[in-house]
Amino acid sequence: METISKQYKSKKETDQEKYERIEAMIEEYREKEGSLIQILHMAQEIYGYLPVELQQFIARKLDKPLSEVYGVTTFYSFLSTKPRGEYTIRVCMGTACYVRGGKKIIERLKEVLDIDVGETTADGKFTLEVTRCIGACGLAPAITINDRVYKQVNPDKLKDILKTYY
Repeated sequence: METISKQYKSKKETDQEKYERIEAMIEEYREKEGSLIQILHMAQEIYGYLPVELQQFIARKLDKPLSEVYGVTTFYSFLSTKPRGEYTIRVCMGTACYVRGGKKIIERLKEVLDIDVGETTADGKFTLEVTRCIGACGLAPAITINDRVYKQVNPDKLKDILKTYY
């Protein structure tokens, strides 16, 4: 999957080209048991997010009700119905992280990025989200940026952390 997306990053695709790739991918995976989540994940990788029109397309191609596709899309936090930034920042708000300053981290990120939770920066670089426990309770508070975990974060460290993504 990573190879597929890397191949196309250098080329600006039209929506039609993206839909054609998604259709080919659906045909490849349609007969595999339990493939809906994988298809949605790969479709999001290709398209960037899963707008309702794309969900309708996937539902038609898989001969599934839209309600099933929409239900899966909205259930899993790694799937999004809105465009996301290049980097998704998730602030852990599990008990340990909350008690040790998770809320202050969110407030500082909102200030630094000039967005609210659930929004994406104007330049499309960052999306800010809140998540439950990420399994770093002993080193709370923690955040993730895409797949990288930052532990013992404090609001004063955030600007330095974000600089590494520019």
